[in-house]
Amino acid sequence: MGDGSQSQADLVLLPDNPPPQGAEVIWYEGRGGQRLRLLYAPEPKDNGVKTRGLAIVCPGRSEFVEKYFEVARDLQDRGFAVVIFDWPGQGLSQRPLKNPLAGHIKSFDWYVDALMRGLAKIERRAPKTWVVVAHSMGGAIAMKALIDRKLTVAAAAFSAPMWGIPIWFFQRWYGRAMRFLGAGAMQARPPQPDETFENNQLTHYEPRWRLFRRLVEAEPRLALGEPTIAWVVASLNVFRELFVPNAAAPLKDVPILVAIASEDTIVKKSAQRKLGHRLKSAKIINVQGAGHEILMETDERRAQFWKAFEEMCKRANV
Repeated sequence: MGDGSQSQADLVLLPDNPPPQGAEVIWYEGRGGQRLRLLYAPEPKDNGVKTRGLAIVCPGRSEFVEKYFEVARDLQDRGFAVVIFDWPGQGLSQRPLKNPLAGHIKSFDWYVDALMRGLAKIERRAPKTWVVVAHSMGGAIAMKALIDRKLTVAAAAFSAPMWGIPIWFFQRWYGRAMRFLGAGAMQARPPQPDETFENNQLTHYEPRWRLFRRLVEAEPRLALGEPTIAWVVASLNVFRELFVPNAAAPLKDVPILVAIASEDTIVKKSAQRKLGHRLKSAKIINVQGAGHEILMETDERRAQFWKAFEEMCKRANV
């Protein structure tokens, strides 16, 4: 199982979802020999925009690189090279269980390890200034990498970061007990009814909501189902790490953006505010009317994020 790259091979392409300019898939080996996928796209040389750095895009749970093509093009238009990750167990990266739909991880250390190994694959060719753009679960992964001093960046933007999830005390106790008893690979809840645009909690913009589903229809291996009990416990463990007193000390001088979606029901907004206030150089914005996926929202709501992103970059001299 060798590492390697293949131009635009191994991408799921739709006519109305073009990849960023110069997109290249890179396969690399993760912890335990897992075969992992990332996408790298260099900064454009012909758009008259000054090269500003590398944007490290950290997607959320169940997401994959193709869903972030538009975000990558937005970043290229702003002068950034881009890297996007398929985390272990999702996208086209290798799945750890016989049931490929079970979203499984034993520890967020595996995600951080995948992030750092992927960055090592591209660091020689990438710009030297690094900026994080992280959504939901990607926000927990990136924050852990930063507070563990594994990752050093000039600035970090978080879209609806998963720094807490709505879960009852009994569910926490049950999850830890079941994992202790060896049932961590069980899915935490049964398959849920198919989501419709009308009842979705992610976005108010139907074309972007439908794109995700069209990509999965085009390549069913992109699909991911309910998380396992081990994933839930791993999430609870990483939240605890993020809120250790002084955990955020390594970030005291790093300009940070925390974008909170006002209608978010997927992750805890209170946790975003609490940790955001501990980050001394963070600016917290409330994207009014946004569902969980701010970057997949209406153009007006996305524009609020990008405006705040540029203000963050200005503070970082990026």
